[in-house]
Amino acid sequence: MEGIIDLLDSKVNLYNKPSFIESDPISIPHQYTLKEDIEISGFLTAVIAWGRRSAIISKANLWMELMDGKPYDFIMNASDTDMKRFEKFVYRTFNSDDCLFIMTSLMDVYRNKGGLETIITDNFKYHGNIKDAISGMRGSLMETAHLKRSEKHIANPTSGSAAKRINMFLRWMVRDDKCGVDFGLWKNIPMSALMCPLDVHSGNVARRLGMLDRKQNDWKSVDVLTSQLRKFDPNDPVKYDFALFGMGVFEGIS
Repeated sequence: MEGIIDLLDSKVNLYNKPSFIESDPISIPHQYTLKEDIEISGFLTAVIAWGRRSAIISKANLWMELMDGKPYDFIMNASDTDMKRFEKFVYRTFNSDDCLFIMTSLMDVYRNKGGLETIITDNFKYHGNIKDAISGMRGSLMETAHLKRSEKHIANPTSGSAAKRINMFLRWMVRDDKCGVDFGLWKNIPMSALMCPLDVHSGNVARRLGMLDRKQNDWKSVDVLTSQLRKFDPNDPVKYDFALFGMGVFEGIS
C-alpha cells in the first residue's frame, strides 16, 4: 500500500489548493465571508450538486442571486412575497416545490433551532458518528411540511444512501488544513470523523487502486473506503477525496 499512499498524497498536493476552487461547486460559498452565508450557500449548492459542475455552479449562482446575494439575511427575514420568486426555480429533477421546502426548512433551522452547525454538531455529539449526525439533521429538516417527492433530495444514510453531497458539505465545513479550499468553520466535529464523499468518480478510482471491492456506491462502501483512508491518515482521511475525485474527473481514470 505504500505506493498507493505516495500516489494519493501527491494527488492531494496537486488538487487541494486554491486553483481547484474556480471550477468546483465550492466556489459558491467562497463568495462569502460571513459564517452563516458560507453555511447556507454551501448547503444549498450541495443539495443540487450532481451533473455537470458548470451547470451546478450556474444554477447555484442563480439561487444566490434570487436571495439578493445575502443568503443568511434572506433565510432570516424573507416574507411569503419574497419566496414567490422561487416558483419557477428548477434544476434537473429538483423543482420549485423542492426548492421552497429546502428554504422553508432552513428558515426553521436558523430561526428556531440554532442553525445547521448546531443541529449537526449536537447530533454528532449525541451519536458519536457522522452517519447518525446526517440522519438527525435530515430529521430536523423533514419536520417542515413537504411533499414526499422532496425527501429524495436530502440523503438518508440509515437507508443505505452514500450521502455524497452531504458528506461533501461536511468536508467543506469541518476540514481545516490551511490550504484555502475547505473552510474549517465547524470546530466541534473532528476531521477524523468525516466520511469520504463517494460518487462514481471517486468510487471507480478507489476500485482501480484496490481500496474498494464493493460495486455499489452506498453507505457500506463509504464505510469501507473511509476505513481504508483512515489507515493512510487517521487524523484527516477525507483529504484523499481530492485525490480520488481529481484523478477521476481531471485525469479520466475509471
